[in-house]
Amino acid sequence: MKIKLALISLLLMLFVSWRWLLLPAVDAGLNQYLGEGQPPLSAEAARLHQSLLVGDLHADSFLWARDLADASDYGHLDLPRARTGNLAIQVFTAVTKSPRGLNYEKNASDAGDNITLLAVAQGWPPRTWDSLLERALYQSERLYRLASLHPAAISPVQTRGDLQKVLALREDGKAPLAAILGIEGAHPLEGKLENIGVLYDAGFRVMGLQHFFDNELGGSLHGLSGAGLTDFGREAVLEMARRSVIIDVAHSSEQVVRDVLSLTERPLIVSHTGLKGHCDSARNISDDLMQEIAAGGGLVGVGFWDGAVCDPSPESVVRAIRYAIDLLGIEHVALGSDYDGTVAVTFDAGELGVLTEEMLRQGFTETEIRRVMGENLRDFLLSQLPRS
Repeated sequence: MKIKLALISLLLMLFVSWRWLLLPAVDAGLNQYLGEGQPPLSAEAARLHQSLLVGDLHADSFLWARDLADASDYGHLDLPRARTGNLAIQVFTAVTKSPRGLNYEKNASDAGDNITLLAVAQGWPPRTWDSLLERALYQSERLYRLASLHPAAISPVQTRGDLQKVLALREDGKAPLAAILGIEGAHPLEGKLENIGVLYDAGFRVMGLQHFFDNELGGSLHGLSGAGLTDFGREAVLEMARRSVIIDVAHSSEQVVRDVLSLTERPLIVSHTGLKGHCDSARNISDDLMQEIAAGGGLVGVGFWDGAVCDPSPESVVRAIRYAIDLLGIEHVALGSDYDGTVAVTFDAGELGVLTEEMLRQGFTETEIRRVMGENLRDFLLSQLPRS
């Protein structure tokens, strides 16, 4: 009996160490916060920031084990920090595959997958261990479970009407976070066109075409081929457009971007990126192609990490935003943090006011600040989400 009790105690200790020590350490190590924190906002910036509608095009927060209802001292985004930062709209993206040895230059499609180990370690259902589609569906389930438990704090959005309702609540002094689901790369389709409908029914309204490797739809900006859309990719884009799914080309090869622009008249997004002329990084596509996306009514989310803006300080992020405005026009620029996307940032969701402060310091007008911080994203979603 004593041996049995000792064994049970050991197993409990191992479980506690894994669940409450190891997994948070992995999360904190991959989603880093640089520096000692941001200084308090000036009175002017604080007043203005609290009056803004703030929105962000890209966060991977449902990939991780932490409960987003609780405030954490690691990672980048949770509901308490979203409220502190006055965040009103967030696109949450489901990551389903990430190549071992990930880099911005070249990644093989058959490289080992980091997400498989993460899914097993975090106790995801066994159905997710060998299915990219099931991994996306599980992250959707996590959002809807969170919303069912905390309806006053977060509200999933699938249609224009859903967004209008959430925004109306915000005007009445209530502040649920409007949450839109996306996929980071369309490999969860698993080569089947009908899985667009499966993901759509699960609430996904934004679909990235590629991530860090070439897939069945075409070439990645970080893959081996540099190829454009495949025949399957063209069919998938047309089906997404038919369903009013917002197409994200943040990780697509430049040829894929050109092919999509020639195939559909629906505006595209680049959900999390930098501008090549501001930061000459392999992560960023050419300025000329960015201008083509903007000319088609697209929206570009400026990222907060070094791969996008070279220097992740608020000063550099705002300089990238200014460059984007000058290059693309004010109505085509938004925020694209990549929070919880295995990047290192200098301010988290609770500190988004530092961008308002820095924009004021760099001479932005109030109209420019309001547009970039969230009104452009609101207007884009109200025009591009399905009507019902």
